Amino acid sequence: MRDTTTALAEELRIDAPHRELLDQVLDKWSLSVLNELCERPCRFNELRRAIPAVTQKSLTATLRRLERNGIIERHVVATRPVAVEYRITRLGKTLRAPVDALLEWADTYLPQIDHARKAFDAEIE
Repeated sequence: MRDTTTALAEELRIDAPHRELLDQVLDKWSLSVLNELCERPCRFNELRRAIPAVTQKSLTATLRRLERNGIIERHVVATRPVAVEYRITRLGKTLRAPVDALLEWADTYLPQIDHARKAFDAEIE
């Protein structure tokens, strides 16, 4: 019979495909884009205005990664000139609960984390 520590270690193992997906979906800009798209579909420039710190290049790369992973979809709007709108997919909406859980965890433990950081930094100095 395996002990609890061994079983827990196996459950928490993150393989390369998991790491790659989490890196692509939960990075700084992806979370900001998903936050905007959860509210409503947006055009590229709307996203740039809503996330002023992101560069055009980074936003383009982020949108492509999220689209490739099925988290958002690109929709061509038949207007003059033709416009492109980005929308969160059903799959993308399933990320809301896990992200909210991580944010709740951060809110709960941030004071302890700040304390640990200060203690660590004090030891280095």
